Amino acid sequence: MTSKIMKAAVINAKGAPDVLVYSDVPKPQVKPGQILVRNEAAGINFAEVERRRGGFYPVPTPTPYILGGEYAGVIEEVGPGVEGLAVGDEVFGVTDPFSSGCYAQYAAVLAASAIKLPQGVSKAQSTALLIQGMTAYWLLKEGVKLEPGKAVLVMAAAGGVGSLAVQIARLMGAGTVIGCAGSAEKRQAVLNLGADHAIDYSGSDWDQQVRDLTGGRGVDGALVMTGGDSLMTALGCVAPFGIARIYGTANGEPPRLDFGELFAKERMMTNQVLGFFNVGNHVFPMGALPPQEAARNYRESIGQMAEWVRDGKLKVETTAFPLSQAAAAHRAIETRNSTGKVVLAPWVD
Repeated sequence: MTSKIMKAAVINAKGAPDVLVYSDVPKPQVKPGQILVRNEAAGINFAEVERRRGGFYPVPTPTPYILGGEYAGVIEEVGPGVEGLAVGDEVFGVTDPFSSGCYAQYAAVLAASAIKLPQGVSKAQSTALLIQGMTAYWLLKEGVKLEPGKAVLVMAAAGGVGSLAVQIARLMGAGTVIGCAGSAEKRQAVLNLGADHAIDYSGSDWDQQVRDLTGGRGVDGALVMTGGDSLMTALGCVAPFGIARIYGTANGEPPRLDFGELFAKERMMTNQVLGFFNVGNHVFPMGALPPQEAARNYRESIGQMAEWVRDGKLKVETTAFPLSQAAAAHRAIETRNSTGKVVLAPWVD
């Protein structure tokens, strides 16, 4: 008899990583338009750290709650009305952020989100192509409108989004790729991924280093993942007519803007653009684009990245934690002690 119970990492309250508790919960039931996936890799994103600790997230996170926006596994059951997918298919995709996620052994997900796993891409690797991969892809393509030969700055370049953005920028034809990382080991990893330069952004004058590396001009596009003073320094790196996009605050500090300071340094005075970026507006039906266009973008970006992985052009490094150690995985991300894509292995203890 098939068990109706599964293991999951559940938060019963907001707070530190230890609020993630390894628990027995009911196995989800499949509804029309859904599939039941035996989950073999659950990707972790910084947005889930924010949801766990009660930070900003555009969708409510009621407790108890199962986090997790990226799954990869094998279809165990197909719900009514689903076409083109069958029991036994290997698939990956994103969960509905309004319902419980996939830090669990099974996940009931919308069939429309499922993509068949391409040959040559592992389940753990596939999760990196989803929220983090699509974020990197669309940040570069539409966020900073990267053109061949242009210079781009990637903050947190050894992390999940950053490590992909460094490589995708090169694949899109960037002329100069500058990555930021906080340790010598991570900076070497950024160089190994194909960046032209890797700088330490833990100090206060690294914007001058970026300008020196670009002949005093600055970068045409900046992918910004920190708030506070670090954000102000990043804006000092942007060239005339350049674009800076804020897509997160990994250091936990809210964005701080002092235009007087920027003007005094003669930065942000020559037609630069500053804005925020949310990948959901490009690829999810509830975003700003018509659903059909969002669906095309979703599959375009994942398909292109999967092709690059298969052809050996895009390296996806993963670090796996057992599902029972979800708290340790969150802690590693929150303290910046992780590189590449961090995933949970639901069936490993």
